[in-house]
Amino acid sequence: MIDRNLARGLFLMAISLAFGLTALKYPIGEFSRAGPGLFPAIVSLMLFLIGVATVIRSRFVDKTALTINPKNIGIILGSLIGFAVITLFVNMLAAVVFMVFFSTLAGTSYSWKRNVKISIGLCIMAFVFAKFLGMNLPLY
Repeated sequence: MIDRNLARGLFLMAISLAFGLTALKYPIGEFSRAGPGLFPAIVSLMLFLIGVATVIRSRFVDKTALTINPKNIGIILGSLIGFAVITLFVNMLAAVVFMVFFSTLAGTSYSWKRNVKISIGLCIMAFVFAKFLGMNLPLY
């Protein structure tokens, strides 16, 4: 039996290493004048530490079997593909709303009120990224 918590921690560590090692190819700079590699390096370091904590925690909690649900995997992949297609042909705000409502079909409970709140929060974050950070996002 593959322990779900152990697999989760190892997966997080592998993803963080992939992004972290790629980030090291860019100049990191200093905290006062950050280079393009600093932010991904810090995020991958934090993700690696979360993965290590998850692996350590998996030794002290009851083992849980790792189950794979192809329906949920398909729903999540469909929501990501739909996000990309809707962003390309309509706009990013509509794509965010679609992704939130469609991806939550993979969960154990569904609440349209919660989905509306999440959609509003993500749309606000997209506006912040576009207006205050100057990112070129196709919001509308």
